[in-house]
Amino acid sequence: MDHILQISGYVFRFLGLKMKMKILITFIFSGLLIGFVILLSCSNFNDQLLDATLNGSSESEPLHDKLLGGLLKPGFDEGSCVSRYTQSLLCRKPSPYKPSPYLVSNLRSYEKLHKRCGPGTKAYKKATKNLDHDHDDDENQVRSSYKACRYVVWVATDYGLGNRMISLVSLFLYALLTERIMLIDQRKDISDLFCEPFPDTSWLLPLDFPLMDHIGSYYKEHSRCYGNMLKNHAINSTTVPPLHLYLHLIHDYRNLDKMFFCEENQAFIKNVPWLFVKSNLYFAPSLWLIPSFQTKLIKLFPQRDTVFHHLSRYLFHPTNQVWGMVTSIYNANLSKVDEVLGLQIRVFSTPSGYLQHVMDQVVSCTQRENLLPKTPRVKAVLVASLHPEYSDELRNVFSERRGEIIEVYQPSGERVQQTDEKLHDQKALAEIYLLSLADKLVTSRRSTFGYVAHGLGGLKPWILYKPDKSAPPDPPCVRALSMEPCFIRAPLRGCQAKTIKTTRFVRRCEDWNPGIKLVDAPDKFWWWW
Repeated sequence: MDHILQISGYVFRFLGLKMKMKILITFIFSGLLIGFVILLSCSNFNDQLLDATLNGSSESEPLHDKLLGGLLKPGFDEGSCVSRYTQSLLCRKPSPYKPSPYLVSNLRSYEKLHKRCGPGTKAYKKATKNLDHDHDDDENQVRSSYKACRYVVWVATDYGLGNRMISLVSLFLYALLTERIMLIDQRKDISDLFCEPFPDTSWLLPLDFPLMDHIGSYYKEHSRCYGNMLKNHAINSTTVPPLHLYLHLIHDYRNLDKMFFCEENQAFIKNVPWLFVKSNLYFAPSLWLIPSFQTKLIKLFPQRDTVFHHLSRYLFHPTNQVWGMVTSIYNANLSKVDEVLGLQIRVFSTPSGYLQHVMDQVVSCTQRENLLPKTPRVKAVLVASLHPEYSDELRNVFSERRGEIIEVYQPSGERVQQTDEKLHDQKALAEIYLLSLADKLVTSRRSTFGYVAHGLGGLKPWILYKPDKSAPPDPPCVRALSMEPCFIRAPLRGCQAKTIKTTRFVRRCEDWNPGIKLVDAPDKFWWWW
């Protein structure tokens, strides 16, 4: 009897094991099936997004310049980042600004360098080994082992999306000029906004980077800050360069931090393998004033005021989620009209919000500059503002124009800027791209949001002057000299003071006199210094 019970126990255990195996197999199969369905859904979404972009295009496929005159390299998976090869389809007119062959060649060379030295490569692993060591022997040993790979890291800050984008373009230009690999601090929402720009590699600084816990605390008083080291006489022209330096290029930087823009200081900085940069500025104009950079810059950009236009379209490709917002709004509201006027209204005063004298200034600008001429054409006014009251009032204003069809659209009205909040930043990026698709554009003074929009679109905007406390200024706005952003905290004194005054392609900004910007035809204009 005991033998029978023992045998029965074996049988039941065998049957139990068999049942468990069946359940496990069923679970694995179900998981694979669910994964396949999710992948299929994502693929369908990407296909639908691609179809939506193509169907909303006002330009025929043969005229579509998917590579933007050679800025972009073919071969990326189109479905994973639909905007990369289709954003020009939504442009109402093709860009008249073509990249120089020298710029295209340098971008291809940079891509090869980034692929060789980027994250995950042997060169990168060697470059990061002992990076957190401060001993001279270690530094000399490590530096000599990877002279071919030098890096500049964009460290995320708490400033708005426009500030981040203009500083990224500036830093990438510096990377091109100095043959460094640009890596991006990914701890903010950068991956939720943009696709990877470089083929077969990543621009994201790995989260296990040896100094990741330290770079967020870098500021102008940090011991590794270049300006602070100059202040404390910790380095000079004969000092052995350290393994890494922090460059403080934020609007509150000091005169010693601005020494970054001096020729003799660049001679020292170029030998530092790792540079970490915090910035909220478009500092590209001052790179033009460094003698050793100027020859190459002139070859890269024969038309001086195309720097941001070309590099922003090369670097920035909105993720599919952001691009879905852009295409849905564009196809529903803008694709069928004859003309689009973009209005970007940002109020910096306290209190902010809807102010009647600002509203009067916007209307006065559009009327005085004849930005919406009376024609039978169907027009759309696209408003980007934190406050929806501006678009509500504009509807009332334009409804009084008889015999015309003028539609007013405002995609969002968040009321409060919510930097680093994912959905808010995605909406902001979508609105930047929508503004860049306008035929004409009016932007607010000193607004980096507006700078990015008109730079991407290759537009010379009308810039609203600073309003008085209770009355609109006269004149209400001015046409920009170029499509370049303003470097609002330029180093007007020091090593570049004389050069700024004598360089023909650098002028004071229309919306901020202490700032400078790149222009292409200065002889047509007069300016004071």
